[in-house]
Amino acid sequence: MIYTVTFNPAIDYVVHTDGMELGKVNRSSREEIYFGGKGINVSAVLAQLGVASKTMGFTAGFTGKAIEQGVCSMGIEADFVRLDRGNSRINVKIRSAGETELNGQGPDIDDAALKKLFDKLDRLTDGDTLILAGSIPKSLPSDTYERILEMLSDRAVKTVVDATGDLLVNVLKYSPFLVKPNDHELGEIFGTEITTHEEAAEYAARLQEMGARNVLVSMAEKGAVLLDERGAVHKCGACKGTVRNSVGAGDSMLAGFIAGCAKGGTEYALKLGTACGGATAFSDGLAKKEQIYELLEQL
Repeated sequence: MIYTVTFNPAIDYVVHTDGMELGKVNRSSREEIYFGGKGINVSAVLAQLGVASKTMGFTAGFTGKAIEQGVCSMGIEADFVRLDRGNSRINVKIRSAGETELNGQGPDIDDAALKKLFDKLDRLTDGDTLILAGSIPKSLPSDTYERILEMLSDRAVKTVVDATGDLLVNVLKYSPFLVKPNDHELGEIFGTEITTHEEAAEYAARLQEMGARNVLVSMAEKGAVLLDERGAVHKCGACKGTVRNSVGAGDSMLAGFIAGCAKGGTEYALKLGTACGGATAFSDGLAKKEQIYELLEQL
């Protein structure tokens, strides 16, 4: 079974407007509501690919109940820890000439609630896959990802981490199966700018030296680079299309790669991941099955 964890899930309220003026009343031309967060995004795209997963995390209040219902409506099994206080966050995304976001903070997560999540994760067994995606809320210890990987280090669970900075670097000692920085995040770790596939492969190798087994680097319009655990470098160009949405493209790539690993070899996984990322970037919401496989034919 594949498990995804979203510590701070959200309702994304997307507002489209023909023009935006601060300090004045603005009217929307249309609106959309999505239920997400990075781990939920991964599970949603996996569902489009016919791959079952269970999503975990924390929900609170009436917005949390809406997220749970929304996740289930996407065909995803949900196993959230319900918090006694607060409300799950709402992120407002305004799209006009540019894209402006106002993201909520979300509820505080206490030690008792965190223990409940750890108890759920402790049930994972050999052969399971665990995907940890996104940041850690301020109310949680900064070493939460490390503690999870340490707990699972005595069993054959494939761990996948999509995070930034120290949150990613500090888990490498537990040899995660896959890490997925984008080119900007990889450059920030090493204090440099990454502009080519060759540079991405070079710095991916450094992450591998620090413990990562496989390193997948997404590079937007430049495609992606994978350094596999045998030391081989695989490159894939980007799909062709008009970018309409920047939210969830990296999560979609990750979902496609994990699904591809189960269905085929490394090359197929990289192509399927790239197609999933493109399908989300070219849509208003997350990738849909039909568009994913149309783009896959480009590759």
